[in-house]
Amino acid sequence: MLLDNYDPESFYDELFLDDGKPRSHAASLINWMQNLSIAELQQHQETAQISLFNMGVTFNVYSDDRGVEKIFPFDIIPRIVSAQDWEYLETGLKQRIRALNLFLGDIYDRQLIVKDGKIPADVIYSAKGFLKPCMGIKPPAGVWCHVTGTDLVRDRDGQWYVLEDNLRVPSGISYVLENRRVMKSTFPEIFQTMAIQPVDDYPSHLLETLLNLAPSQLPEPTVVVLTPGIYNSAYFEHSFLAQQMGVELVEGRDLVVVDGYLQMKTTKGLRRVDVVYRRVDDDFIDPQVFRPESLLGVPGLVEVYRQGRVALANAPGTGVADDKVIYAYVPDMIRYYLGEQPILSNVPTYLCWQDKDREFVLQNLDKLVVKAANESGGYGMLVGVKSTQAEREEFAQRIKDSPRNYIAQPTLSLSRVPTLIEDQIEGRHVDLRPYILHRGEEIHVHPGGLTRVALRKGSLVVNSSQGGGSKDTWVLRK
Repeated sequence: MLLDNYDPESFYDELFLDDGKPRSHAASLINWMQNLSIAELQQHQETAQISLFNMGVTFNVYSDDRGVEKIFPFDIIPRIVSAQDWEYLETGLKQRIRALNLFLGDIYDRQLIVKDGKIPADVIYSAKGFLKPCMGIKPPAGVWCHVTGTDLVRDRDGQWYVLEDNLRVPSGISYVLENRRVMKSTFPEIFQTMAIQPVDDYPSHLLETLLNLAPSQLPEPTVVVLTPGIYNSAYFEHSFLAQQMGVELVEGRDLVVVDGYLQMKTTKGLRRVDVVYRRVDDDFIDPQVFRPESLLGVPGLVEVYRQGRVALANAPGTGVADDKVIYAYVPDMIRYYLGEQPILSNVPTYLCWQDKDREFVLQNLDKLVVKAANESGGYGMLVGVKSTQAEREEFAQRIKDSPRNYIAQPTLSLSRVPTLIEDQIEGRHVDLRPYILHRGEEIHVHPGGLTRVALRKGSLVVNSSQGGGSKDTWVLRK
């Protein structure tokens, strides 16, 4: 039988119990898979990968000197999240986003959380993502983070943790939608027997979120997706979402500020733009305010935004909440702004700018995961248990030279999912990035999210740029 020799080992397995029996919510899938041979599964895997390639589901790796687009590796065995687990995650994510949004509104205005001593002022002002030009900005409906991708992991005991928050320009939702499309065409019968929540309505939810930002008196507001261009690593996603929403995909050179409004150049002249879903980082959106050498943004855009004549999603300045040092204070934000205890836990975090924490980190580099405060994609990170003495010495010096820029966390035993590796099925570590849309009073947590899988044996790094792939994520209905 296909899965008879699969060994969950000592990790939390998303589909199997410790004794090798299927988890109750995964039993239907496991029983169905047992009727397949490894050759049939391989054939399905190859067909799915070809389908994704033909649809253009690719990404670029900036560090690759060849500069070629790569197919995002896809594994045919899905990850299943029970209805009970999802209800817990959904509630916890909504709480977290509310607190983060209140935090952003506060630090760019009265800064009460700083004045009340809950977060040191130096931590805020030294954050790379804290942008002084955003002080006093009032985004529509007071929403700063319209689209968030929050990374979650599960430890050996099955407990969920928030690994990090992504509030600037979170990517990956296109893979979620295309993975599901491929799975439904490959295994249509299993979707008829299991109560799997759909994901294909995300573009309509996103468009509704964006339209909600436009002034109510506009009968037909114009929405655009702003992309850095074809050489961006997530360009496929930018074009995909624009096409799915039925809106224009534009670059900075397609936009201009005229008569106090943002205008789009068209063959029929200028057309006013009301909402911009920007996939360009803060530093590049307006050369008059941020980086003067930027060719990706629009001169004067921030001033038009400040005057309330165009809406931006996400609001500039949200990157301060992506800082991994700021992350450590999110539980305090929840208590401060909401008066509630956090539902979802952070991973225990050591802040290297604090003397006691730094000393502990330096003495235990072989056991900890060290991360740079503003790096992503698996870069700027030391996984102590996998590191060499030379690597630890290098990171020790980095920490001493710039303690504010580093945090450390214990090495979690990330949960695993059965994964097709050549001609056998083996467990591989995974994380989960659900996508949350904030519309003011309403927060929508899209059912599922991007399950990234570390395809290298024993690896804990799931990022595509570091050899990771993805799986379809099935959230079950109650």
